[in-house]
Amino acid sequence: MAKALIVYATRSGETKQIGEYIAEGLRIAGLEASLASVNEIKKTTDLQGYDALVFGSATYHGDMMQGMKTMLFLAEKAHLQGKVGGAFGAFGWSGEAPDRIYDTMKNIFQMDMAGAPLRLKSGSVAGAIQVAQAYGQEIAGKIKS
Repeated sequence: MAKALIVYATRSGETKQIGEYIAEGLRIAGLEASLASVNEIKKTTDLQGYDALVFGSATYHGDMMQGMKTMLFLAEKAHLQGKVGGAFGAFGWSGEAPDRIYDTMKNIFQMDMAGAPLRLKSGSVAGAIQVAQAYGQEIAGKIKS
């Protein structure tokens, strides 16, 4: 069974909640999905053994959270090129974090990315569950194709 890891940085729990919905979408599509906080990723081997990696961060003062930045520097050394990837995040006003994560994964890490990053104001807005689950299924579809 293909495996996916979702790594998130959150301030209020919204980004984690969105990550949980993405994991549900991956599971619906038949993948094994694990969720981890950026604080749990300590070494490059923590990112190995997965067919897909999905990174998410809340946007805080127009940028991704520091924990995600630190984890991305670590991920750069993990040789993720060619792996399937996705990026997501919650935001209050501007929502730049998912785009910056996505661009890093696509252009620096050379990952095979989902069509676009997923940006949601909150995991509790109308339709958020369905949108996030669909994003997980899109990522799963890239593995199966």
